Amino acid sequence: MSEKTKKILIILSLTFVLAIALASLGIAYAGGIRGIGLLGVWFFLTGGIIVVLAQLIPAGILFSSFIGTAISSFRKGEMPIRAT
Repeated sequence: MSEKTKKILIILSLTFVLAIALASLGIAYAGGIRGIGLLGVWFFLTGGIIVVLAQLIPAGILFSSFIGTAISSFRKGEMPIRAT
């Protein structure tokens, strides 16, 4: 991977985490949390959202490939199996 691609990926990932952090800060503030508790809730919400996304994205990729394998054939000349 080239240096330019690495820099772009780093910028995109930091922007993504920053967007999640600001959204969780807004949710905590709108929920009525003020003071030092806002900082703790902000970190917990941000960490929780990132952990959930880190699990859901690979699971979604695996699930979609499983569905694609189940309804399509491996050979181009074959018809996929259809349940009737």
